[in-house]
Amino acid sequence: TLFRSGQLFNPPLAHTLSVAACGNVFGCGAEDGRIRIFRVTGPKFELEHAFKSHSSGVSQVIFLGFLPDPYWLLSGGNDGKVFLWDISSAIAKEHQSPVSSGHRRKNRRISCKNDGRHTGSGNSIADHICMSPKLSVEHGEKVNWITSAELKGSKLILVADQTSCISTYPDRK
Repeated sequence: TLFRSGQLFNPPLAHTLSVAACGNVFGCGAEDGRIRIFRVTGPKFELEHAFKSHSSGVSQVIFLGFLPDPYWLLSGGNDGKVFLWDISSAIAKEHQSPVSSGHRRKNRRISCKNDGRHTGSGNSIADHICMSPKLSVEHGEKVNWITSAELKGSKLILVADQTSCISTYPDRK
């Protein structure tokens, strides 16, 4: 085990997973407030990016299905915040120059077998990605569940917390 940033284990506890519409990218929300983006490469998956998203655990992540670009990610956290992220530019960079990009990042990528065991170095490029949300909502309560929907022509974010109410917010991206 490692002691890093208040964590007594590595990797931090995963709270939620969501697979992008493309089927080869998935996101993981973790207890340390980070979102990690993985790429499926056959029987293995590789950590592509990670970024600090919430001040406490990420309780929910979901890729939005109703947008033409499959890389819009909605996150909700124990900090009571909801964020909308556009990770398409970070994912697209991976495909611009596979030879030079793969060569440059070869020693900094973390690979994982589907059984969750890590291979490769721990010095991942994922620790260096800075992302800014395209939409930020101060919900106020710990987010237990989020989704998006298009209702009567309006794109909405639906949020459930520890109360008996479902909150809706317009998707103003």
